[in-house]
Amino acid sequence: MPIRAYLDRDHRFDGETLRLMGIAFEMALASHPAAAPGGGDPVREALAQEIIAVAKTGVRDPERLCEAAMKAVSPPDPLPRSPPPVEFPESGQPAEG
Repeated sequence: MPIRAYLDRDHRFDGETLRLMGIAFEMALASHPAAAPGGGDPVREALAQEIIAVAKTGVRDPERLCEAAMKAVSPPDPLPRSPPPVEFPESGQPAEG
C-alpha cells in the first residue's frame, strides 16, 4: 500500500514530495522487522503518519524522513548499565582512598 493511502484530504503534497515520501516509507518498511506486508498494520500506519508529519515541516530527504519514522516507532533505548556494585572491605565500610 503506498503512502498516499495514509494522507488526509486536507493536506496536499506536490508530486516530487510524494515520490520522496514514498521512498522513505518503503525504506522504513524494509528496515522495520515488525512491519507486516499489506494494509491495516499499526506499525505501517505509524511509520506513514510520522513520515507525513515530518514532511509537513518541510523535510524532503528520504533518509531523514525514514530515520524520523523509525525513531518514532522503535522502543526507547534501554537504561544504561548500572555501575558494578561497590565492594566493601571486611569492616563493612567503604575503603578510604
